[in-house]
Amino acid sequence: LLGVPADYKVVFNQGGATLQFSAIPLNMLGTKTKADYLITGQWGEKAHKECAKYGTPQEACNSKKSKFTTIPNKADWKLDPEAAYVHYCDNETVNGVEFSYTPEVGNVPLVADMSSNFMSRSINVSKHAYIYAGLQKNVGPAGIAIGIIRPDFADGSKELKINPTYTSWKIAADNGSMYNTPACFTWYVMGEYLKYTKKVGGIAYWEDMSAKKSSLIYKAIDGSDGFYNCPVDKSARSRMNIPFTIMGGNEEVEKKFLEGAKKVKLFTLAGHRSVGGCRASIYNGMPMEGVEALHDYMKSFMDENRK
Repeated sequence: LLGVPADYKVVFNQGGATLQFSAIPLNMLGTKTKADYLITGQWGEKAHKECAKYGTPQEACNSKKSKFTTIPNKADWKLDPEAAYVHYCDNETVNGVEFSYTPEVGNVPLVADMSSNFMSRSINVSKHAYIYAGLQKNVGPAGIAIGIIRPDFADGSKELKINPTYTSWKIAADNGSMYNTPACFTWYVMGEYLKYTKKVGGIAYWEDMSAKKSSLIYKAIDGSDGFYNCPVDKSARSRMNIPFTIMGGNEEVEKKFLEGAKKVKLFTLAGHRSVGGCRASIYNGMPMEGVEALHDYMKSFMDENRK
């Protein structure tokens, strides 16, 4: 489905993507001590912080000053050619920021956290040394993070001596991801989902659906003459998570919007507690009908509440 090169290893790790924040430096730093991080949201920030326990994480870029509403221009990145790897989060769920391209980082190994947009579009796997993704957004229940590993990082040659058995990619790969009892039900559901994906036309189907669903909500926002506003730069807008404010961040009106949404069976539209406002998450499991219902509700709410 993803066109993974034959020599890459695919593993199914327990602990979710968060455990991989540690596993990455433990399996990739080797004799080097530094790693670059492209920080475009809270998950990239957390991965960077975790690396500091094992090496020296460097901020190749950090968009926090813009409240994580953009992806800095490549010309402004400070990449270290001696870094062990460059890490980026392909889609930031909290802030609604998504890369529309694969970062070019020269010969330094590239690492991607694709937890929240995995299986929503095709991936250039061979440009990456490691791709990881928690399954729970687009592929199955929580409990497993898939890892796609370039062979030179699956042989244990870059492992730190302190790397625990549980986070060793070599041990996971050599044992078919069953060194200990795996998360069996999560694995089973993932298999059923992958069969369904083949049945409906592969990744191209989800890619097309994601474009249609996200464009419908952005159309409602951009066509509202400022009643709704998405703070993210258009070039970095996510197809999975769409944050928006109402009437310039009017909390009273936003509360009214959220309460009214429940009456038409639209739930969990509140923005992340650290950001506020509203947020629509439209992962693969959200049908087009649900997105159309939100679009129609947004329009009717605007018509009723515009001053």
